[in-house]
Amino acid sequence: MGTRLEINGSAADAALARLLPAAGYGHFTAMQVRNRRVRGLELHLRRLSGATEELFGAGLDEALVRGHLRHALRDEPDASARIHVFQPNGDGRPSIVVTVRPPDEMPTAAQRLQVVGYQRPAAHLKHTGTFGQRYYGERAERDGYDDALLTGPDGLICESTIANIAFFDGNAVVWPQAPMLRGVTMQLLEPRLVEAGLDPRRVPVRLADLGAFRSAFVLNSIGIAPVGGINGVRLAVDPRLMATVTEAYVSVPWDPI
Repeated sequence: MGTRLEINGSAADAALARLLPAAGYGHFTAMQVRNRRVRGLELHLRRLSGATEELFGAGLDEALVRGHLRHALRDEPDASARIHVFQPNGDGRPSIVVTVRPPDEMPTAAQRLQVVGYQRPAAHLKHTGTFGQRYYGERAERDGYDDALLTGPDGLICESTIANIAFFDGNAVVWPQAPMLRGVTMQLLEPRLVEAGLDPRRVPVRLADLGAFRSAFVLNSIGIAPVGGINGVRLAVDPRLMATVTEAYVSVPWDPI
């Protein structure tokens, strides 16, 4: 399986060249597909609709989006899929771009994060203006880390370049209260953490607070992984916590496309 890219339901060719100049202003959602099903499909569609309205002042036909996704996945039951929405002509008619690649799995090894002082603009959106996060993510990998941890003033922890982060103090899962994207995996997991007795809450978390937490984990559409360290601060991997969190996520049903 290679990479397939379709624009408005058709294979990309010359249309892609016309679309690329507008690629800096748009938004997307990313998902894992298994047996032509997606966890949290309605949340993905809601994200696309809300961002299309906010960026372009236009509605988005969710049935059309699902149709384009089904078409791009027509002979690929398992895949990594992205749905981008752009407005290449500036005429109020968004274009829907579906990219299909081989499926991904979250690394099981504990992740090491490098702290950087950077926050994504309009962080509540999963937008295509990703130069900053790509720059810091690549730099972190060159420095021997797995990803970069984005922080704001006074060391306020926000998110990694590609994932949400959560901390565990021994009783509760703590989400950073900061400018960040509320990922689909985070939204799916949160009510199940309540059921598991982990009492999720949101509070500002700063780098100076790391000593108050026993462990941490990152999560995105690919899955969940423990965090083993943030800069020079080591965090213990809690097998019991990770088993509980993973079991909670695995219990999320897969939605047919």
